[in-house]
Amino acid sequence: MRIAFLTAPEGVEQVELTEPWKAAKEAGHDPVLVSTQSGEIQGFDHLDKADTFPVEEVVGDASADSFDGLVLPGGVANPDFLRTDEKAVAFVRDFFTQGRPVAAICHAPWTLVEADVVRGRTLTSWPSLRTDLRNAGATWVDEQVKVCDGGSNVLITSRKPDDLEAFCATYLAEFAKAAG
Repeated sequence: MRIAFLTAPEGVEQVELTEPWKAAKEAGHDPVLVSTQSGEIQGFDHLDKADTFPVEEVVGDASADSFDGLVLPGGVANPDFLRTDEKAVAFVRDFFTQGRPVAAICHAPWTLVEADVVRGRTLTSWPSLRTDLRNAGATWVDEQVKVCDGGSNVLITSRKPDDLEAFCATYLAEFAKAAG
């Protein structure tokens, strides 16, 4: 499977990018780093700068139909930046429109709220997003990983880095089911 990993140029929680990426690679899939700008993105370990990663595709030139699924890593600044970028929001929305699976962890559902794709869905996130998600029409649950197939696509969400093992196993299994 070819899997898009969408991040902003700065602010992604590095472990929420690298662990799902590593899991995809180890399973024989092709992860692709997509961002709003070319060059590199800056990972963060909470509020401290960590490593940089090369951008492979710019979101304005990327198309959801060239991917089998989308992973949205968290970090507080990352989804907050993405939700202000019209092309990034449209890219995310296209995965839902096309029925392609999406996985989001931690603060990443903020971008889903902006794309207006959580109404009627059940998901989890970092606890501080609970009110935002409810106000956007979602049902919020406090679970390690939540799979919601009650919409146009399957949506996999998790709360935090401590949930990464379950998040990675679940998103890969659900993406494989969706790919047929």
